[in-house]
Amino acid sequence: MNLGLAVKCNKIVKKYPMYKGNYDRLKGLLLPYYHPEEFTALNGIDLELHKGEILGIIGLNGSGKSTLSSIIAGITYPDGGTLEVDGEVSMMAASAGLDNYLTGMENIKYKGILLGFSKAEIAEMTPDIIKFADIGEHIHMPLRTYSSGMKSRLGFAVSVHMNPDILIIDEALAVGDNSFTDKCMNKMNEFKENGKTIVFVSHAVTQMNDFCDRVMWLHKGKTLGIEKPEKIINPYCWFAREFNGLTNEERSRFEPTLQFYQEKYL
Repeated sequence: MNLGLAVKCNKIVKKYPMYKGNYDRLKGLLLPYYHPEEFTALNGIDLELHKGEILGIIGLNGSGKSTLSSIIAGITYPDGGTLEVDGEVSMMAASAGLDNYLTGMENIKYKGILLGFSKAEIAEMTPDIIKFADIGEHIHMPLRTYSSGMKSRLGFAVSVHMNPDILIIDEALAVGDNSFTDKCMNKMNEFKENGKTIVFVSHAVTQMNDFCDRVMWLHKGKTLGIEKPEKIINPYCWFAREFNGLTNEERSRFEPTLQFYQEKYL
């Protein structure tokens, strides 16, 4: 892989079996000739992400954003194509990589050990993580008792203080309050200034305008374009408005292109 690249995806494909129930799932496990209908979450994704680059990923629900993020993070694996990653990756989705039955404190140690940190290193970063998360006495309670916002706070605090080479943020800021979101954006800007690579998956496209170097538009598992924010965000927003006004039948037949919306709305 090119030394300047942090991530290289070549023709990435990911499919999920569509089981209709537990009986179908059991057949899939026991019968080698049984092949259920599959949903193609990603279909031939190419991506070169440079070190120090900030990439935003936009798309409607079900477009493949989280699937691609999980593949880059090593949480799931592609069914086709190749992936190369140069650097330590940390994924920040609400409670990603955390254990519901461990306390906040135990989760800090657990995540640190998984990422290869020593006990001394974990102990040194723990006070900063606790201060950043700012969830009070809940830090000593099991994660399963947390609200979604508290999980997001702890997950983000742990991820950024582990100082990864590549940080993936998957809709994690959507559940936080405005003050915490501002704190997170400040931390992400600090990462940006330090030359870290960031993948920012979000519906909050206004944040991407100023923060991202490029934005990738996914639709039904395919890439419609990767452009500078000003070349892609407004066309995507107009597409989303039009798409939401279509019937389900119209949506199934609709095949948007970036060029069409750029010519119409830029």
